[in-house]
Amino acid sequence: MMTRRDWLAATAALAMTASPALAQERDKIRIGYWTSGFSVGFGAVFQLGEFLEKQGLQPEWIRFADVNGPTKAVITNSIDVAQGAPVAGAFSLALQGAPAEAVLATQIAEATFVVKDDSSIRSIQDLKGKKIGMSPVGSSTYALIAAVLERNFGLKPSDYTPVGGNEGQLVQFLQRGDIDAASLRAVTIASVSGLKLRELGHLVDEWKRMNRSSAPPILAAALVHKGFAEKNPAAVTKFVRAMIEATKFGSEHNAEAAEMLKKASNLDVKDATSYAQLWNQIYTATFEPADVEALKAMAEIFRVSGTIKSTVPASLFNTSFYEKAKQTR
Repeated sequence: MMTRRDWLAATAALAMTASPALAQERDKIRIGYWTSGFSVGFGAVFQLGEFLEKQGLQPEWIRFADVNGPTKAVITNSIDVAQGAPVAGAFSLALQGAPAEAVLATQIAEATFVVKDDSSIRSIQDLKGKKIGMSPVGSSTYALIAAVLERNFGLKPSDYTPVGGNEGQLVQFLQRGDIDAASLRAVTIASVSGLKLRELGHLVDEWKRMNRSSAPPILAAALVHKGFAEKNPAAVTKFVRAMIEATKFGSEHNAEAAEMLKKASNLDVKDATSYAQLWNQIYTATFEPADVEALKAMAEIFRVSGTIKSTVPASLFNTSFYEKAKQTR
């Protein structure tokens, strides 16, 4: 015979089954990402692979044409999470006391120093007195490169001439001989045709050597609105878990990731395959103590260079969701 307790339990279970929308309502999450640069590649795989859905979340995808769009949207509470917010922007927000916190490192600040194959320059040390193509002066990437050149090779900013430009422009400058060397992304190098390049060194390797750390410099991080995180801690943990799974998928399933990139980003087979094969050089999903220390070291470099105005508060870095996500599958 069914007791009143059994009847109540059965009724509750039936209500959950009959009204899935009510259950889904609690798990809604608004995800924002930039539809260019490295963000779009991961965004395509993340969305098409339904990694958030597999964690029991109901995502609303919001795309931005401006690289800083997702960061601004988090602050205005227009989205709950920015999938890959530029760390320099996240640092600035923290200094302003904005209600946001970083919960995961998502993109690596990678670059390779290259010259034309027939160049007489044989090492990074030989760049003294040369013109080097790189991100514009004042950018976060410029600050990282300048720090590495000075601390690892003794090259002060006055010892070389930085020539700013986007990746396509830097390749053209190098091809025409307007610059002697350039700092280029791996994806750019893989897509260059008709120009033989020789590598002198890698920013990630030099960063690790400079800091005596295994953690790379971070280009972007997942930024979460504090109000959402406080009200929906389980959803943030699931989001972080989904990011970890998507990053692992791209690393282990290059062909499938390339197909998703081709479908979502209008890349041809060659470019999509090249992009996917560089997955591990571009994307990460970790927030270990070493990653936080790397971010703090970057923040100090940005402060000294004038990119940001003061010391970033440690409260920006919330590793609790990452620690919980590591314990779940």
